[in-house]
Amino acid sequence: MKRPLSRLEFEIAWRYLRSRRGSRLLSFITVIAIGGIVVGVSALIVIIGVMNGLQTDLREKILVGSPDIRVLAYGEELRINDWKQLLDTVRKQSGVVAAAPFVLTQALMRKDPGTYSEGVSVAGIEAVGVGGPQVTTIREHAIEGNFRFASADGKHRGAVLGKLIANRMNASVGTKLVLLTSVGAQTNAVTGFIVPRTFEFEVTGVFETGMYEYDDKYVYVDMPAAQELAGLDSAVTGLEVKAASRDAAPAVAAGMHLDFPYHTMDWREQNSSLFKALSLEKLGMSVILSLIVIVAAFNIVSTLTMVVRDKTREIGILKAMGLPSASVRRIFLAQGLVIGVVGTGIGLGIGLLVGVAIGRWHLIALDPSVYFIDHLPVQMQVLDVVMIVVLGVLIATIATLYPAIQASRLYPIEAIRSE
Repeated sequence: MKRPLSRLEFEIAWRYLRSRRGSRLLSFITVIAIGGIVVGVSALIVIIGVMNGLQTDLREKILVGSPDIRVLAYGEELRINDWKQLLDTVRKQSGVVAAAPFVLTQALMRKDPGTYSEGVSVAGIEAVGVGGPQVTTIREHAIEGNFRFASADGKHRGAVLGKLIANRMNASVGTKLVLLTSVGAQTNAVTGFIVPRTFEFEVTGVFETGMYEYDDKYVYVDMPAAQELAGLDSAVTGLEVKAASRDAAPAVAAGMHLDFPYHTMDWREQNSSLFKALSLEKLGMSVILSLIVIVAAFNIVSTLTMVVRDKTREIGILKAMGLPSASVRRIFLAQGLVIGVVGTGIGLGIGLLVGVAIGRWHLIALDPSVYFIDHLPVQMQVLDVVMIVVLGVLIATIATLYPAIQASRLYPIEAIRSE
């Protein structure tokens, strides 16, 4: 538009939006056009909020026990022997806030005494108070006991279990456990069966992260005990590294200059399949729901085209009285803009209200054994909301171009003669 909308043009546009009987209420077809925008915008805001919430919630839960960056060694043994020298090198790298060794292994666990056993993931980390700043936040999620691994026998044979496996084992602080591993096992000369190695532990803590995989399968022990369990002697599985922020982790990992056979994996690489699937799902849902707004735009086109057909004589009279074609275009563009702004505004309010309600009061429960989380999280990001609002208004405005141009091209005499 070359100049702002005049009061006359706005009054005419508003009159065309109202019902024929002179009521101040909007006409039914205008309400339908606005409703289409409302549904599209509100659905987009809620779904994008859900996808953002899923990504953020899963990321936070995964990184409770998983570091920003892992430093590992190539090879089948997955062990680093000279890790102390490597640890000093890593701590000097730009962007590294903290670094520590870790051990990961698998074992069978049962109560002592007891016969029922099941496979668990055993993670060896430094006890609370040992070393520098903590790399992960797993130690902050203890709901019973602590991560000092101080057993009653004074041998630091403490174990901290996830809440779900602790409940299943009916284990609490003070319960005796036995971990069995085949690493370094010997074969019985008489029977020919492998005799697993056994290690006795005492439950010194229980943690709960809300992440099903951790709470159901993980057992944390002191690192020297994990080294013995995994048969690593003084070696470790790798180093875990904390960056200044999670967003900066990929750049920090890429900027580390480590000699062969060491390499780095940031949190995105460690969980690449999951986060790529979530990003693809977010893109797909955005495209599909954007079609709702586009369908609403076609509704606006048909609505304003009907108005042009209905008001042909009035448009002809106005043009015969000297109203320029540009003013006619602005009248219909103003109608589309009103429909877009009102529809987008209402859709924005409904979308934010529904999204906040779902996120705050956990209205949609999920099975944590399937989805890793127990409710549907929602996180509204300002940039996404702004883009959706701009998209709604822009599509509604573009939809008015055809009927606006059609109305401006009417010849006064032919328009007045039309029936």
